[in-house]
Amino acid sequence: MNTHIRWLIVIVLLSVFCLWVVIPSDEDFELDFNDDGTPDLVFRAEQPLGLDLVGGLRVLLQATIPESEFETDDLIETANSVSRRINALGLSEATIQVQGGNRVLIELPGVTDREQAISTIQQTALLEFVDFGGLAGQTERYIGQRILTDVQLELQTLTEEQIATRLRSVTDEPFVTIITGSALKAASAQLDQQLGASWAIAFEIKPEFQQIFAEFTASRIGQPMAIVLDGEVLSAPTVQSELSSGGVITGQFTQEEAQTLALQLRSGALPIPLRVESAVEVGATLGRASVELSIKAGIIGVIVVLTFMLLFYRVPGIAADLALAVFILLNMALFKLIPVTLTLPAITGFLISIGTAVDGNILIFERIKEELRAGKEMQEALDTGFDRAWTSIRDSNLSTIIICGILFLFGQTPGASIVSGFAVTLALGLILNLFTAIIVTRTFLYIITGIMHDAIENHKWLLGA
Repeated sequence: MNTHIRWLIVIVLLSVFCLWVVIPSDEDFELDFNDDGTPDLVFRAEQPLGLDLVGGLRVLLQATIPESEFETDDLIETANSVSRRINALGLSEATIQVQGGNRVLIELPGVTDREQAISTIQQTALLEFVDFGGLAGQTERYIGQRILTDVQLELQTLTEEQIATRLRSVTDEPFVTIITGSALKAASAQLDQQLGASWAIAFEIKPEFQQIFAEFTASRIGQPMAIVLDGEVLSAPTVQSELSSGGVITGQFTQEEAQTLALQLRSGALPIPLRVESAVEVGATLGRASVELSIKAGIIGVIVVLTFMLLFYRVPGIAADLALAVFILLNMALFKLIPVTLTLPAITGFLISIGTAVDGNILIFERIKEELRAGKEMQEALDTGFDRAWTSIRDSNLSTIIICGILFLFGQTPGASIVSGFAVTLALGLILNLFTAIIVTRTFLYIITGIMHDAIENHKWLLGA
């Protein structure tokens, strides 16, 4: 019993935390540190909603140059560049898909500034070769970080807040750009002949920029030079010798890493101009109606399930109902903390996961009833019921989780992203069910049967037997 009491305390504390996360509040909480090193606590957990629920902007872009002048991978990387810019605007719930060989579909939930969004996503990738002289041995901390350069300031593509953020993250001064992607002629991944199986990236510089690049590299031999795409440092190789017409970027790359970096370089060097084929503002009225209907359907379904479990299984039904409440709280808290963008398919996945949670409890209770009918004592029947039901619950949930993984992968293909939200919420529910069905239900049931031991011993029907 002491073990179950300890688990009960954990479950109650976890439920209180989840309830605090789920209930909307104007107060925020987040662990951060000020410049002087003192902690600054602020919490922010907002539930992102999809375009079908809150409305927003749906933009279809089309390449203005013939498909023969670029590859599909180049268009995909262009879409990735658009994604990076959109995320920099704080629109992390945006959906970007490549459609066909020359189109990109973008959905921006909750966007109100139409012109800013369109102007941002129409920009081509900004590739920069940046002077990192004096940072030899210190480049690792810059990889993957966003930096500020003089070219970015000249192009005026950043807000004051973004400029301040980039300065605070790495340095107090902007870096100097030597050449941009417009100077790059080509880039490709290849095996490094000197290093054997190691991969490298070969690149070529256009003739009109070769002197500038040669003078710079001659003065920076032994020093790093950063390759920056849309403000993010991709790599910072060391200059080995004077380079004029081009060079080779080494760094113990795998084949996939080399191909990815070469593709990113080409994306910055080969602008694929995108024009707006269509821009449709999606109203939120239908979204609100859909949310209300989904909530009503979910509430009715949960009430029916809770009532069924209580009437059919009696005391175990009480434990199942409490466990189901904890299950719902855990899911809703994770949706906000991860965060998971809720769309109608995602909500559907969550509602289906509630059914699987109940199904796990039913397997347990039916096992317990079989043991009681076989003449076993209540405690032994409970132990055996949980032990024998566990393998069935585990295997059924894991098989469905595998299917969710396959659905999620299919959701990454153009035009099928709506499947991803369904797969994510269903998979989260199945994983949490492994915890709630075995730990939470067991804890509640053992404590309730411990309190009502004498009454249950005299009235077996309280266990649904």
